[in-house]
Amino acid sequence: MTPTATAPAGVIRPLAAAHLRDALTAAANRDPAASLAALMNIDPDSWQAIQHRTAQLGTSVLDLIAHAARTGGTR
Repeated sequence: MTPTATAPAGVIRPLAAAHLRDALTAAANRDPAASLAALMNIDPDSWQAIQHRTAQLGTSVLDLIAHAARTGGTR
């Protein structure tokens, strides 16, 4: 078997997805403390999977948070 260029992404647990959503919502509402708190609640395995998935999209979690803060989550 030939090794693939990228390792398979882990699983993003539903609670981690909810925390990411909460972080983006808090950023859109100009509440950086709540955004950071939500991100800190994401478990390590889900965090790695989120980072992997955002990298595949050509972005990062930090870029998503910054975009939500700039646009208020409307674009």
